[in-house]
Amino acid sequence: MTHNKKALALAVATSVLMWGCGQPQQAEEAKPAAPEVKKEAAAKPVSKADVKLAAVQELVKGNGAEPATLDPAKTEGTVESNIQRDLYEGLVTTGPNGEIRPAVAESWETKDNKVFVFHLRKDAKWSNGDPVTAGDFVYAFRRVVDPKTGSPYSWYLETPGIVNASNIINGKAKPEELGVKAIDDYTFEVTLEKPISYFVSMMAHTTVYPEPQKVIEKFGDKWTQPGNLVGNGAYTLKEWVVNEKIVLERNNKYWDDKNTTINKVTYLPIQSQNADMNRYLAGEVDMTYETPIEQFKRLQKERPDEVRVTGYVGTYYYEFNCKKKPFDDVRVRKALSYAIDRNVIAEAVMGQGQKPGYGLVPDFVDGFVPQVPAYAKLSQEQRNEEAKKLLAEAGFNDKNPLKFELLYNTSENHKKVAVAVAAMWKKTLGVDVALVNQEWKTYLETKSGGNFDVARAGWIADYNEASSMLDLKQTTHGNNDGKYSNAKYDELMAKSREVANAEERNKLYAEAEAILAEDMPLANIYQYVTARLVKPYVGGYPNNPLDNLYTKDMYIIAH
Repeated sequence: MTHNKKALALAVATSVLMWGCGQPQQAEEAKPAAPEVKKEAAAKPVSKADVKLAAVQELVKGNGAEPATLDPAKTEGTVESNIQRDLYEGLVTTGPNGEIRPAVAESWETKDNKVFVFHLRKDAKWSNGDPVTAGDFVYAFRRVVDPKTGSPYSWYLETPGIVNASNIINGKAKPEELGVKAIDDYTFEVTLEKPISYFVSMMAHTTVYPEPQKVIEKFGDKWTQPGNLVGNGAYTLKEWVVNEKIVLERNNKYWDDKNTTINKVTYLPIQSQNADMNRYLAGEVDMTYETPIEQFKRLQKERPDEVRVTGYVGTYYYEFNCKKKPFDDVRVRKALSYAIDRNVIAEAVMGQGQKPGYGLVPDFVDGFVPQVPAYAKLSQEQRNEEAKKLLAEAGFNDKNPLKFELLYNTSENHKKVAVAVAAMWKKTLGVDVALVNQEWKTYLETKSGGNFDVARAGWIADYNEASSMLDLKQTTHGNNDGKYSNAKYDELMAKSREVANAEERNKLYAEAEAILAEDMPLANIYQYVTARLVKPYVGGYPNNPLDNLYTKDMYIIAH
């Protein structure tokens, strides 16, 4: 039965928040609700030279949660990376539109996409005045793959096939055997096992930032505390009050300090989107981490110049623990995935420009157009019928209902999605779901330890290429927390790294996506956008598709 789309969305949104669920909606009725994304992407930035700067150059940002660490080698979340982009700087960085730009490396070259040589700038310094050298990158890269470090992102060096990375991670070689070398103090060389054309774009990530060996050896795990931390970015760590704030001050040793404007940036670990918004409205925050979804339309109407929505290379999904019964049964995974009405979640529950997500790779990824999987072409009513059939085949019914826990990290927005999806599962499949929320650090530990049934998660591309999304579900990937494994999938992703031609790579990516649609280790729900409040006087706010924000590129306009 077809219903009026707008009326249906309003009805479903209301019933979802009351722990109910609306009527099924035809998939073919849905249209992407993303005009704001296009508008922001087309906006022309104001140059710093064209405005009068404020006398006080200080910025306060909401940052979502208390960071688990400020150590680049031990980071796996966005709240940590946001701060680290101010404290450190890698070989390359990303510009306002996500383009690769020189950073510590002034230039680089490769003859075969296998051996990459980076030429470092000689004016790059650590905040204690020491020069940043190729040896600092050698040390950092080795530290990431060293099992003693316990890096959750060690796979990031294994995935492109840096020589011996896999062997070191698996204890079959020593960190000193990694394929990195300091030819001299200002020439850093990386050797891959096989050619990869997009390798340089991977070097903007926080995992491959340089690290100060002397400082780490002196202070151990406490090297990232105020007074100890030495970075090479535009800012230094001034103060860290747990669960209250992290304050950074301008680093006058930074090589490009003359072009930095903001003198102090404060990060607030505000988990509640409503609290973040209220502090913004009270003038205590200049930029929120997110916006509360139930307030979005009102804010957009009342403050159109302050609600900033941009495309984001990422997907929001629920991850199944494939090693735990009954989620080791593909019929159960498919049933739960099919019964999620993604149009309702994206448009009625979220409603900020998100698109329904049926595959892992979002439309926004550079150079790749995902194919629509077969199940996405069905109406929601048809998907629901298939879901009921699959769950019954797996042995679950009224007398033996499926019961499990859905884990999510503390967030009002995550809770609203979880409530909505749980209601859909209950109505369509008779499933009993217990919602379990945990603070960010605990959630990361629970999820990485495999101590969950189904978990809310999301993946933001580390670089703007489809492989950064699809690599996630490889058997050996460090963030494959659901322990999904498919030999054919692994083979396709390994082969893709050997293909220089983008069109040929995309064919392999399409095959990989088709396998995920068939095995369903993830229930992809929607494609992300970034939606936050930004004060009109914050200049230099970019439309970066990876949401890589650098305070050094921003400035406060007189107001």
